[in-house]
Amino acid sequence: MRTLLAAAIAALTAAPALAHMPGGLEVVQAWSRPAAAGMTGAGYMTVRNHGKAAQTLVKVESPVAKKVEMHRTVTAGGVSRMQPVGQLVIPAGGEAKFAPGGQHLMLIGLTRPLKAGQHVPATLTFASGVKVKADIVVGTAAPPERAGSIHNH
Repeated sequence: MRTLLAAAIAALTAAPALAHMPGGLEVVQAWSRPAAAGMTGAGYMTVRNHGKAAQTLVKVESPVAKKVEMHRTVTAGGVSRMQPVGQLVIPAGGEAKFAPGGQHLMLIGLTRPLKAGQHVPATLTFASGVKVKADIVVGTAAPPERAGSIHNH
C-alpha cells in the first residue's frame, strides 16, 4: 500500500513539471551576443526533448528580427562557412545544441540593438504544431542553466 501511495505521489509531483513543457520540449541557456540594430545577431540555446517521440523544429521567430534562420558552421579545406538548415530533428529523450561554431540561429535584420542584460523573446515552432517560447538573454556567454532562460508556454 505504501509503495502504491509513494508511486502515486511521485507521478503527481512529476506531472506539473512536464505539463509546462509543450510536447515535452524545454529550452535552456538561451543567449545572444550584443549586436547593433539593422545588423545580424546570433542566438544560442539547448532544446531538450523529454517526450517519447522525436520533434522537428521547423521555424523560429522573434519580434526583434525581420527573419530568423537556423544555420550550421561547416569547415572544408580550412575554410568555415555557414549553411542554412531547413529543419532540425530533436530525438525523443535527446537534445539539440545551438552554440558558437556549430548550429546557431541567425537573427537577420535586427529591429533594435541587442544590449547586454536585455531579454529577447523567441518562438520555436515544431512540425507537430507545438510552439515553445524562449527567453534569450543578451550577454557574452551562456547564462547559468537556472537563470530564468527557461520559458515554455
